[in-house]
Amino acid sequence: MSEKARKNTKEPRSRKNARSEETAKTRRGARSGKSGGSTRGTKGAEPDALRHYRGKRHFGRTAEPRGAETAPSEGRGGFVVQIHDASTMHFDFRLEVDGVLKSWSVPKGPSPDPREKRLAMPTEDHPLEYRDFEGVIAAGEYGAGTVIIWDEGTYRPISENFAEALRRGHATFWLEGGKLRGGYALTRFRGGGGDDGREAWLLVKEADARAAREGGTPDPQRARSARTRRTLKQVAAEEGAA
Repeated sequence: MSEKARKNTKEPRSRKNARSEETAKTRRGARSGKSGGSTRGTKGAEPDALRHYRGKRHFGRTAEPRGAETAPSEGRGGFVVQIHDASTMHFDFRLEVDGVLKSWSVPKGPSPDPREKRLAMPTEDHPLEYRDFEGVIAAGEYGAGTVIIWDEGTYRPISENFAEALRRGHATFWLEGGKLRGGYALTRFRGGGGDDGREAWLLVKEADARAAREGGTPDPQRARSARTRRTLKQVAAEEGAA
């Protein structure tokens, strides 16, 4: 082949540069552990929904569940309300949504009285196994203190497309628990929608046949576990030294 023919068969400079750039990208990706495809659904990958939950806890020192591939409840979703004697006493209200427990801290606890609007501050998503958690979170750990299950049961969404309704900031649902029964609404009144401020919600009982006119704040110190009938003090004494 003549020198002129060899020159004519050379790869165009633009294509050669593009190939070199692609090779460089591939090498950079290999060094960083990344690939061009998505890792969603890869075995061992941590679900985004539980990243914040797991990042705040040391599971070698806390009895709280790490969270596994737990199947959602069949039929109606579950809910749980836990009393948490942490740095500040409060109730944790949790609804099963999209395979996790969407969670709110309710300082005064849920009320059966529609006239009482209860502040509900959202917290990180919790694993489904947390609905069974009752015990003591060790001192020095995130949320250190005693936890009991105050109420639990199932719920039926009233809002269509419930997960989307929560994202939009207003969702209604029907509870069937040992203590809480009937319609309730969660409404965001601050934060969300690009607002940099912390979100704040209201948990309010709907005016239905299950509503009561004698609400009031449940006494956490006298409350007994819906599972074991133990008080916070008893759980702390029995499991705090374990």
